[in-house]
Amino acid sequence: MAEQKIIAVVGATGSQGGGLARAILGDPDAEFRVRALTRDPDSERAQELARLGAEVAEADMDDQSSLVKAFEGAYGAFLVTDFWEHGDPEREYAQARHLAEAAKAAGIKHVVWSTLEDTRESIPVEDDRMPTLMGRYNVPHFDVKGAANALFAEAGVPTTYLQTTFYWENFLESFQPKHQDDGSMVLALPMADSRLAGIAVEDIGRTAYGIFKRGEPLVGETVSIAGEHLTGEEYAAAFAELLGKPVDYYPVPFDDFRAAGFPGAEEMGNMFQYYAEFDDEFTGRRDLGAVRELNPQLKTFRQWLAEHEDAFVGT
Repeated sequence: MAEQKIIAVVGATGSQGGGLARAILGDPDAEFRVRALTRDPDSERAQELARLGAEVAEADMDDQSSLVKAFEGAYGAFLVTDFWEHGDPEREYAQARHLAEAAKAAGIKHVVWSTLEDTRESIPVEDDRMPTLMGRYNVPHFDVKGAANALFAEAGVPTTYLQTTFYWENFLESFQPKHQDDGSMVLALPMADSRLAGIAVEDIGRTAYGIFKRGEPLVGETVSIAGEHLTGEEYAAAFAELLGKPVDYYPVPFDDFRAAGFPGAEEMGNMFQYYAEFDDEFTGRRDLGAVRELNPQLKTFRQWLAEHEDAFVGT
């Protein structure tokens, strides 16, 4: 067997990177091995990956030199940033630049960059359909990732742009069906009558693994992913099947969601409005058949729900 090539996984102790690390580590025929990058190699999650066979390396996205060191000798790199850790789009953009320039300096042969659409290409910031945030953005955690795509091209890094979408894991906390005073249950989502492209977060990592296995033909390409495209009514119907009781869908008005007052409400409201108003465009880029070719284990929403039944039954 040929020597396994190293994939350096940024965010290996998080959701997306963790999914990729486990996909590689769980494949006995893998042509790759995992180098898990983390700021805290002694953390429980990092040590768990080490027990599974990963090499663990310390790196910090705010420190480009640490990234260059951690990338040395690697064939590929999975790169992801976390806006919600700090809420600063300028910092996220700087981190993306550090990642791109470090990958170039280390001679990485294939980068998979986890990104999102820049919504400003569809809705100019001067458009009054939604509020402009931080003076420059519609949906900062989308827009800055989309803008950062150019950094990888400018650096000359062989890159596949992996456009992700809404995690179904959000239903575990933020969007669970709720009991009403009359005993009924309601799934409230600000999606009007449009489809919401969702995915199980582990399928992001598994699809990234499929991209690395496909290799050079996907360099320079954009791969847009989802597990299923369902309307709010269809999500509610799936919950009703699981719970054995009616679940009604309530389309929360976008302005009401933005005014909810919790941290990130305005940004999330803009995000859902973008999803809803550009349904055909957003979901149209996400060819489920093509995603399944890269990731044959791709889950449907009902499969994901069944795996998380304990989180919902009895609520």
